[in-house]
Amino acid sequence: MDFFRSLRFFTAEDIERALPMAEAVEVAKEAFRQLSARQVVAPARTHLEIPEHGTTVLLMPSYLPGSKHIGLKLITLCARNAERGLPLIFALVIVADATTGKPLAVMDGSRLTALRTGAASGAAADVLARKDARVATIFGAGIQGRTQLEAVAAVRPIREAYVIDLDAERAKKFAREMGEKLTLEVKVADAAEALARADIICTATTSSEPVFSDRDLKPGVHINAIGSYKPHVREIPGETVARAIIVVDQREASLSEAGDLIIPLRQGLIDESRIQVEIGEILAGIKPGRTSDSEITFFKSVGHAVQDLAAAGSVLKKAETLEHASHTLERLPHDLP
Repeated sequence: MDFFRSLRFFTAEDIERALPMAEAVEVAKEAFRQLSARQVVAPARTHLEIPEHGTTVLLMPSYLPGSKHIGLKLITLCARNAERGLPLIFALVIVADATTGKPLAVMDGSRLTALRTGAASGAAADVLARKDARVATIFGAGIQGRTQLEAVAAVRPIREAYVIDLDAERAKKFAREMGEKLTLEVKVADAAEALARADIICTATTSSEPVFSDRDLKPGVHINAIGSYKPHVREIPGETVARAIIVVDQREASLSEAGDLIIPLRQGLIDESRIQVEIGEILAGIKPGRTSDSEITFFKSVGHAVQDLAAAGSVLKKAETLEHASHTLERLPHDLP
């Protein structure tokens, strides 16, 4: 039997229809709980640098015992793609049955990455942002910035948002399209103006240096930082990290990959004792998150293969449920009253 004939491919549109952001946030929460409880298997991701082409390749395997799914993600990040008119990121996610090894699906990993990264920030904002948060500021007008805003709006009643991007036209397009999609006011702004009002900040850029000044933050703000995934690259000022409540997706990965934390560590602004809380532990009620409205909370995510596999498994399950319902309707007598 040719098992590969039953292999399914899910496009970006398929994924978006099968897993709306509000549901993706709940999937992310459960994945984080399992990750912090050490109920998953996910080796450190493999990095392959190709300097002559400005390309980074990441290979991420994972296993979720609960769903009996194996996942493998291949992701490429090409810094020169903007000048070629191509996306920064291309990715594929493969899902297989852990009991038989049979490949089940191949999915558009770029859309899945954006969805699960946004959902991770939504999960963090839901437990760390102030309950009265109404204003969001997004650094980066790409697909990641879009899902960041979408996720934040899924967990808080955001009434206005600001976007900051080096490309003014891209920022204007972001503001127009996301404003229409989420039915809220989105404005293009400079950093100081946007930060003066921001209750929640999301950084989703390729910057290697901090994208804002610590002095511009207002008390009680929550920050999601998802752009930096290399030890020498950061988006958040060290002064901000030094005075914030730090929460990570996984300690080990953050200490080996997150320049937002590694650089302040090397500068002596923080020590490793400050990096003790995982978002999964807060979601499970094991550790506290925000304890006052004046605290600055900082969620640093470098991304984890378990997030991809949990989202992919949910897409696959939803598709199977919808197909079963469709087949059931097809079998019903046509002369039903």
